[in-house]
Amino acid sequence: MAESNAAYYYEESENDDFREEIRTEAETVPEARRNIQVRHNEARSGSVLSIVLISLVAAALLGSVIYTLDRRNTVYNRVADLNRQLKLAEAENVRLQSELESKMSAKNVEDYAENVLGMKKMDSSQVKYIKIQTDDVVNIPEQEKGVIAKVKGFFDDCVEYFRG
Repeated sequence: MAESNAAYYYEESENDDFREEIRTEAETVPEARRNIQVRHNEARSGSVLSIVLISLVAAALLGSVIYTLDRRNTVYNRVADLNRQLKLAEAENVRLQSELESKMSAKNVEDYAENVLGMKKMDSSQVKYIKIQTDDVVNIPEQEKGVIAKVKGFFDDCVEYFRG
């Protein structure tokens, strides 16, 4: 091992000796260190498949996000349109209510009765008064109570007496 850390210099006169030293050094290094393993950075077939699958999953997630955003925008637009229609309907309702109130005024009803239905206002000569006799009074005789009502009345009187 001490020789493996040694440094060798090249000179032309010592060229043959240098080759011998390299051979001797190679013979002294254990066999496990002599075989140098080269790692290849080639993509394995499993890693390519996993990259493709991960890319497909990412694309699917991106597509689902875009789809949900599109659906949300569609729903928001629909809600805004329905709110606009609701405001128009409320405004129309207010207009119709005011029109109805104006048509239901006393003057308009009187005008409609005279012009369309052919009615006329009443004269005082058309009014007839009727006298009603107020002396007639109807008396309903008191009916006799049943047995249960009499017993209940007795208990009510007793309770009233004890309460003071």
